[in-house]
Amino acid sequence: MRITDLMIQETMIMDLQATTKDEAIDELIASLNRSGRINDPVLFKEMIYKREAESSTGIGGGIAMPHAKTTAVNEPTVVFAKSRQGLDFEALDDQPAHVFFMIAAPEGAGNTHLRTLAALSRLLIDSDFISQLMSTDTPAEVSALFDAKQAEAAEKEAAKEKAKAEKAANAASGTTSGQPQNTSGVIVGNANSEDFVVAVTACPTGIAHTFMAEDALKKKAQEMGINIRVETNGSEGAQNVLTADEIARAKGVIVAADKNVEMARFDGKPVLQRPVSDGIRKSEELIRKAVNGDAPIYHSQGGGTKEEGASTGKISVGSKIYKDLMNGISHMLPFVVGGGILLAISFLFEQIASPDNPIVQLLQTIGGGTGAFHFLIPVLAGFIAMSIGDRPALMPGMVGGLMAVNSNAGFLGGLAAGFLAGYVVIGLRKALKGLPKAIDGLKPILLYPVFGLLIVGAISFYVFDPIFGSLNTWLVDALGNLGTGNKVLLGLLLGGMMAIDMGGPFNKAAYTFAIGVFTSSGNTDGAWMAAVMAGGMAPPLAIALATTFFKSKFTEQERKSGLTNYVLGLSFITEGAIPFAAADPLRVLTSCIIGSAVAGGLTQLWSINVPAPHGGIFVAALANHAILFLLAVAIGAVISGLILGLWKKSPTLVK
Repeated sequence: MRITDLMIQETMIMDLQATTKDEAIDELIASLNRSGRINDPVLFKEMIYKREAESSTGIGGGIAMPHAKTTAVNEPTVVFAKSRQGLDFEALDDQPAHVFFMIAAPEGAGNTHLRTLAALSRLLIDSDFISQLMSTDTPAEVSALFDAKQAEAAEKEAAKEKAKAEKAANAASGTTSGQPQNTSGVIVGNANSEDFVVAVTACPTGIAHTFMAEDALKKKAQEMGINIRVETNGSEGAQNVLTADEIARAKGVIVAADKNVEMARFDGKPVLQRPVSDGIRKSEELIRKAVNGDAPIYHSQGGGTKEEGASTGKISVGSKIYKDLMNGISHMLPFVVGGGILLAISFLFEQIASPDNPIVQLLQTIGGGTGAFHFLIPVLAGFIAMSIGDRPALMPGMVGGLMAVNSNAGFLGGLAAGFLAGYVVIGLRKALKGLPKAIDGLKPILLYPVFGLLIVGAISFYVFDPIFGSLNTWLVDALGNLGTGNKVLLGLLLGGMMAIDMGGPFNKAAYTFAIGVFTSSGNTDGAWMAAVMAGGMAPPLAIALATTFFKSKFTEQERKSGLTNYVLGLSFITEGAIPFAAADPLRVLTSCIIGSAVAGGLTQLWSINVPAPHGGIFVAALANHAILFLLAVAIGAVISGLILGLWKKSPTLVK
């Protein structure tokens, strides 16, 4: 497939008018939307900004490659754009961006499309080619330039394959010997050089930066006369996988990655762990350090991914705790959603049939306390532990969480067990560090599991379970006995928290609290689920209402995007409001917090109970007061929508 099959001329922007990064992203998305290549510009924009939050896609050299892989894309597309004056895209080299490639990849993009995107990424390492692109005036010239460049690259690749085949044939006949080859890739560099390094490149989406870093490392190694093998962890999975022999022979290892890669194989080797962007812009530095062994020695601890002696940057204690907690919650959520929806359906069947109905019993068994919901706290605890202590901490963390479930220590006991297990494993590593090297192999398969489980289990049994069991019982009883006034205040707080950061720490804290009470009460107390669900549904619905009834305050693109928020809001997907909040945080967040707080408070004023942890309008029928629940959501959304619509300035006045 040609690159120009994805980079269609009708989407190209030969004179980008944007002067800021946000404006550039909006202009590029608008081009995608006009051509019908995306079906949900709001979701697509959200995913673009999610990728930007991980690291800027302004890769330097005047190039920016914002990209996303999402269901919001109908057809894989690359939007090419030029900005004559340039703009600040928060590039890695702090220089203005002049050339833009917005990559839109569907969730299930085929291998052919992914390989074509990889080929595009590799071309952009060539500064002369970028200069030629800047001199083009029409979309047709851009297409012709890419077709010619890709044809040239294909000829070079064919020549390499021919040379590789000839060397293999000669080696088989014993007529020549050369540098080592393998079936998974070609070593690049100087055949006479004894310097050999290996590298792995990876980025979160595996579309662009992965392959740009690969190409940059290969080109620089060839210039330096150094042999290199590069493994890519892209959207198609690992390609050109490094062999054990190559790793053993390498003087050093470069891991230029923004996501986890398989690290245990590098045990005992000097390993440089850097962002994928360093592989693109600091390739010479990385290769030189790797060749000289100027890197910390990596020690695999039972399949973990921590590096001893590496400088990984300092993060605050609060940020570390939040990261570990979010790792547990993100792995727990599929159990919450899957089990919760099946449980909600069982409640619906129970209303029209009976508790003894086979379908009701089946759904409650799968989704309820002996099925998916039984794993909530063990999974939460296990993956909190794994975030702290890597793989050896997973098992003791999960067992500690299971003990919390069985002893009524519940959600709080599971949290404590997860953090305990992670730090117990870290402590064991330090305590057992002085053991003879000969028994290192026993640590992950015997010592960490036995001692970790014993310590976590004993502390959970004698300390956590009694303390948190009593505290949990008191909390559930106290919440159940709150007066109406106090319930309303807590409902206001939980509802408002859902809108403060729309999926961030405050939102997750409120939702996690409600889940904890929900599971601890045997799935019978959905009062606080009603508050957080109403509070989470209100913001996107408010955006939808404001864009519908205050049309002059929003651009055409925003009005179209606002329509999708009706569906997102009704489905309890708060994140639909994020793009609007990012564009106008003061007005959007303030108005949404007020409306969400009102919605949450009303659910408690009217004693509404929703016995399902997710689903929005699709589980509203399960509420004890379904009409009042929907009314609370509607009132909160209308209040937020009115405040936003009246407060927001017209597009021409927004500076």
